[in-house]
Amino acid sequence: MSAESPRISRLEPYLSRTEPAPTLLKMLVGVQLAGMREDLGLAQDQAARAVGFSPPKLSRIEAGKGRRPPVEADVRALLELYKADEHEARVLLELLRRAGEPGWWQRYDKRLMPEWFDRLVGLQEAATAIRTFEIQYIPGLLQTTAYTRAVVERGLPTAPAREVQRRLELRTRRRELLERPEAPQLWAIIDESVLLRVLGGPEVMREQLRHLVEMAQRPRVTVQIVPLDVTNASAPAIPLTYLRFGGLDLPDIVYLEHIKSAVFLEDRDETEEYRLALDRLGDEALSPRESLVRLRDTLRERYGTG
Repeated sequence: MSAESPRISRLEPYLSRTEPAPTLLKMLVGVQLAGMREDLGLAQDQAARAVGFSPPKLSRIEAGKGRRPPVEADVRALLELYKADEHEARVLLELLRRAGEPGWWQRYDKRLMPEWFDRLVGLQEAATAIRTFEIQYIPGLLQTTAYTRAVVERGLPTAPAREVQRRLELRTRRRELLERPEAPQLWAIIDESVLLRVLGGPEVMREQLRHLVEMAQRPRVTVQIVPLDVTNASAPAIPLTYLRFGGLDLPDIVYLEHIKSAVFLEDRDETEEYRLALDRLGDEALSPRESLVRLRDTLRERYGTG
């Protein structure tokens, strides 16, 4: 393979990335290995047998899944099988090394960061665009600290104060993503009932709605409200997050959250269904301008301020 491979050259900027991004880098290594395999016309099971792996193991490597990146010896075996040249191997092995550097969220107790939540935070850190639909709470990236505390305390009413504080710190740190120069585009569609549901008391909700009004006016944030009088809205039955990773050969990923677990969908046919559902819901919701008016009206009518 050529040292001038455009696939590899696009990865080189990630070698100098200052903020650790293990989830992104694991995915990048995996998708490049998959591309090399496909260039040689090898099926996944053929390549796995050739290096002594089980097909599920190679599948995990190519998908970039798991808390830890694959071991270097396994990646070297694949690079040798795929006849990668010295430049390609150097770039991918350096990305692999950097994928072993923990992200800020991985420094928290694993009890606070189950593997599915670890992956979600890592994917959000890596995404260029995040689309989300919420029917219960304000989206996490748009919550105030006081509102987040109310959400945590509602979900874990018997948790000790120290655990609540650590969870609050973790969720608050996630919001810093939107303050970065390279922040992703965030498009949040919110059911209007979320604005009316009081969490933490009137003062908490007043602050939260003010914050939502402020965030909705940022150039990289779009907020749409699905009004209560839209009775035939094509809204999914559960919250969902749709993540895109522009220009990196990475698949779109849909995140579906349950009470104590989550599902990640990466199959193109499945993710496309959710993308279309979000498109339809965006058409049925108030426009961003109308949504901002609805937010201000709700703030004034329910909490006496605009």
